[in-house]
Amino acid sequence: MTDATHPRHDDDPPPGAGGKGSGVASRIGAALRAAVSLLLPAAIVIAGCSGATNASQSAPQPVKGQPAFPGAVGYGAASKGGRGGQVIAVTTLADSGPGSLRACIDAQGPRICVFRVAGLIRYTSKPPIIRNPYLTIAGQTAPGGGITLAHAGGPMGFTPLAIKNTHDIVVRHIRVRNDRIGGFRGAEDSFTIENSRQVILDHVSGSWARDELVNGYGDNDWITVSNSIFAEGIPRHDKCALLASDPKGPQHFSFIGNLCAHNGDRNPDVNFPPGSCAEVINNVFYNAQSEFAEIWESYGGVPVSLIGNSFIAGKNTHAETIGITRNIVGSTGLAKVYVAENRFEGDFVRTSPLLKEAEVAAPPCPSTVAPLPAAQAYDQVLREAGAFPRDPFDRRTVSQLRERQGRIVHQPGTIDPIPSGAPYPDADGDGMDDGWEARHGANPHRADAWEDADGNGVANLDQYLDSLSRALIERNDP
Repeated sequence: MTDATHPRHDDDPPPGAGGKGSGVASRIGAALRAAVSLLLPAAIVIAGCSGATNASQSAPQPVKGQPAFPGAVGYGAASKGGRGGQVIAVTTLADSGPGSLRACIDAQGPRICVFRVAGLIRYTSKPPIIRNPYLTIAGQTAPGGGITLAHAGGPMGFTPLAIKNTHDIVVRHIRVRNDRIGGFRGAEDSFTIENSRQVILDHVSGSWARDELVNGYGDNDWITVSNSIFAEGIPRHDKCALLASDPKGPQHFSFIGNLCAHNGDRNPDVNFPPGSCAEVINNVFYNAQSEFAEIWESYGGVPVSLIGNSFIAGKNTHAETIGITRNIVGSTGLAKVYVAENRFEGDFVRTSPLLKEAEVAAPPCPSTVAPLPAAQAYDQVLREAGAFPRDPFDRRTVSQLRERQGRIVHQPGTIDPIPSGAPYPDADGDGMDDGWEARHGANPHRADAWEDADGNGVANLDQYLDSLSRALIERNDP
């Protein structure tokens, strides 16, 4: 989107191109399907693998700089977030005012949003846009059932979590459920990253968007979307992830360890200019209808690696669905596509016959992580993806994947009740549990968030937030 109020429609063709998205699918679908039927058998191998076999042995090149949190991965891993800044407690679920999430988002300077409440934050006015840099939203600090964001529908029904014209943003363990219909579909993503850099979305969950569930737009760079669940986009624009739209220049973008389920296509959509580094690693893509992964060449030909992913048929997948497709409408240059160690399960076309021309023998850019084998990554996604504690929606989605059940839905669902819970004790207001501080050498009676009590090189608060995240995942009942 170009603006949260007046976005460019994603199905509009980019400059010099013939179009993209579902509009293109309708125009070229018959021709491409015909080509596929002539060149490849429609049925695909059950649990087959594709591509080179040495991807896991390639030496990864992690991004330089201090990780945003222990275990941060991908091109956005060194985002500073709110490190070193003030700790701001979210004490109300209200749309705005003192103690609201909006107040923390709109504050100036480095800051960490920690939650003393749990539940649904429904924006009854236009949702806030994250514009001020150096922000961490630490959803793992919420008690009870965690934090869910939604809009109010109608004229104020815009994307609930939008990051625009900023940098150094980290968002973890936040759910977005678009359960109401807004006034303009093109402004109803679940998550948007626009003209921003050094951004991490990690362990988030999105559902029921009428545009993309997660959308990268404009001049982004150094972005990670990891360990997240994006499910049940709403037709006729049921899209999982548009990683780039109208890019102004080369971008570095990592899509790692995510689950896309019950989305017709854009699982994900990859369309960056030459000079970019895009990686799609160790994800699980389930129950696409027309296409799973889409490789486009509208901006000169994307360099991308797809390694160790699982492409799995569901109830809406059919024999002409394509696992990895190369779309050449509006092409302005040949893509460079490295495909290795992916797993395909079900009766669908594994790869478009057009992909072969664009395939390369080595990753266009070294991977930032060492890819896991697809089967191992699949287990990890089932166990660890999404915002924690998992709500009934995410638990149901994971169960549907495990049992090969579920379908594309046509209307938003209902947000389940969210247990409130009691916040952890934090007498000095530094964002850390007093008991944890005492056990780890920090001082529960003095704000010492940015000191390093145990001398391990990780600030007290960074270490505490990471321990919360890990504990929530370990307590998960699969």
